[in-house]
Order: sequence, then structure tokens, then C-alpha cells
Amino acid sequence: MLLINHTIKDFAEELGSSSPAPGGGSTAALNGALGASLLKMVALLTSGRAKYAEHQAFIDELLNKVEDIQSDFLSVIDEDTEAFNGVSAVFSMPKDTDDEKAARKNAMQNALKACTKTPYKMMELCEKTAVLLESAVDKTNTNTASDLGVAALNIRAAAQGAWLNVLINLDSIDDKDFAEKYRKGGELILKNIVPATDRIYENIASRY
Repeated sequence: MLLINHTIKDFAEELGSSSPAPGGGSTAALNGALGASLLKMVALLTSGRAKYAEHQAFIDELLNKVEDIQSDFLSVIDEDTEAFNGVSAVFSMPKDTDDEKAARKNAMQNALKACTKTPYKMMELCEKTAVLLESAVDKTNTNTASDLGVAALNIRAAAQGAWLNVLINLDSIDDKDFAEKYRKGGELILKNIVPATDRIYENIASRY
């Protein structure tokens, strides 16, 4: 059964079990999905209101973009667990001969790369969402300002959580070019997301 088809209670219980997956990666993706969902709610509670009529075109575009992001975040919840299961499967491969050992090592390296790409994808989604969140601050229903702030916090948590999952896999990857590409890319994404979500939070918190 896909994780996204679980009830919240079932997901939480599965997460809190002794099974190593789902774990931090799927949780980061869930945080991202929640952040995107909150942004979508804010947009819907702004759309069609006379007070925000001048921003309607922006809201329409925002809704189109955030719906796609929300869907991608939901998909990556299970993608992360599937990638981890790929690593786990390698441990059952035979390692008696030199050829088997070589095949096992190659399979592990490929699995670790897959486990890197999935949280990196989360980070890219977080970056897209952070841009949309910041653009929405002064163009959406002021009664939903706190929801926008919570969305920003969720996106920051998702991005930093995904980054930890990138790092832990990069540490075991032999392909230095691959590792450098994803390390530099992730660092750049975080440099964009963290200040943006901080600005959103401080903007909203300072209103009260």
C-alpha cells in the first residue's frame, strides 16, 4: 500500500515503528506537501474576492503552479521509500566470488545515487515553492497570513531535511563528479530557501 494512501494515524504509526522506512526522507517530502497544500489553501481563500481583484491573474497562475508541486511532493513521499528499499535489496545479493562482489558494489553505488536524487528532487520542489510563497505574501488574503507562515516553515523543514538525506548518501558515493554536482547544487538551493523562508516568517510575525 502506498504511503500516501495511509491515514495520518497509520502513517505516523508506521513511521514510529522499528522499520527503517519510511523515515526522514519521506517525512521531509510530507512536510513539503503540507507546505504546498497550505499555499494552495491561501490562494483559494484569496481567489474571487473583490478586495484582491487586482491580484486575480497572479492567483490563477499561482494555483496552476502549486497544484503541480503539491502532486509532485506527494509522489516523492513514496519515491523516497522505494529508493531506500533499493539500497536494502543490495544487502541480499551474493558476495562469494569476485564477480559477485563487484556486481554488489556496483548495485550499491547505483542505489545510493537513486537515494540521492530523490531528496534532491524534494529540494528543487522546495525552492520552487519558496519562490511562490514569497511572491504571495502581499497579494493574498491577510486573514491567512499565519497559514502562509506555517507553509514557509514546512518548506524550510522539508528542504533542510531533504538536504540531510542527500548528504548521508553522498558520503558513501565513489563517483566524485556526481557527489560534487549534488553537493554544490544542494548548497545553492539552501542558500536561496533559508533566507526566503526567514523573510516570510519575519514579515508575518512582525505584523502582530
